[in-house]
Amino acid sequence: MRLISICPSNTELVAYLGLTDHLVALDDYSDWPQEISHLPRLGPDLSINIDLLETYKPDLVLASLSVPGMEKNVDELIKRNIPHIVFHPQSFQDIAENLKTLGNLMGKEKETSHAIEDYQHTLDTYRQIAATIEKPKTVYFEWWPNPIFTPGKINWLTELSQLAGAKNIFDDVELASVKTTWEDVYNRNPEHICLSWVGVKQSRMKREHVLKREHAANLEAVKNDHIHLLEESLFCRPSPRLIEGLKQLAHLLHPALFPKPTETKS
Repeated sequence: MRLISICPSNTELVAYLGLTDHLVALDDYSDWPQEISHLPRLGPDLSINIDLLETYKPDLVLASLSVPGMEKNVDELIKRNIPHIVFHPQSFQDIAENLKTLGNLMGKEKETSHAIEDYQHTLDTYRQIAATIEKPKTVYFEWWPNPIFTPGKINWLTELSQLAGAKNIFDDVELASVKTTWEDVYNRNPEHICLSWVGVKQSRMKREHVLKREHAANLEAVKNDHIHLLEESLFCRPSPRLIEGLKQLAHLLHPALFPKPTETKS
């Protein structure tokens, strides 16, 4: 089958199942694994060149509503009767279901079953360790600095936090993504601040972005130098690579309980 992925998380689903040889084209932002770097590009994930996409004669296009604004591409795929599937993962279980769906469509049921078993085993291991932690660390994730956006209850980062022995300070808000204010963050006074700006490299994020905000010096996270710059590709994309983000955060918060993550291939 000739596959086209039009967002990074879907490309990573394909890679996790060892199916990258089926990819014939991608969105501009898919950057993992390295072996897909040579593939032709179709434009940014929110502005896919559908005319160009059609020239590659895909058997299946992978879209995802986890990217706000992807609906425009999906509408065009429907209009042109291009075979496609639309994922909308918001949890680790959703990701497992997406893997199963994709693997079955590709006729790789057995291989997919083994991949999902490995995935679930890792989650179970971290879940068991996290259950022993009496007082989870409070964590604030920042997806965007101005205006401030942060994950709410209906988001994989709330679940990832729990698996890492932590509590998302915005897990009381019944949304996937919350637009809020610095005053609100300040009043919740997190023990750890995790910057993971969507589409922004770690090198462009600085602790000073937080330190210069009003009364930031009074926060527990700032007093204890607990401002962390995280690789957004391991925290902002709903794919199995979230497990690598989980391993990093868990060890960062509880180094005595969780193993230090090993280096992974790029």
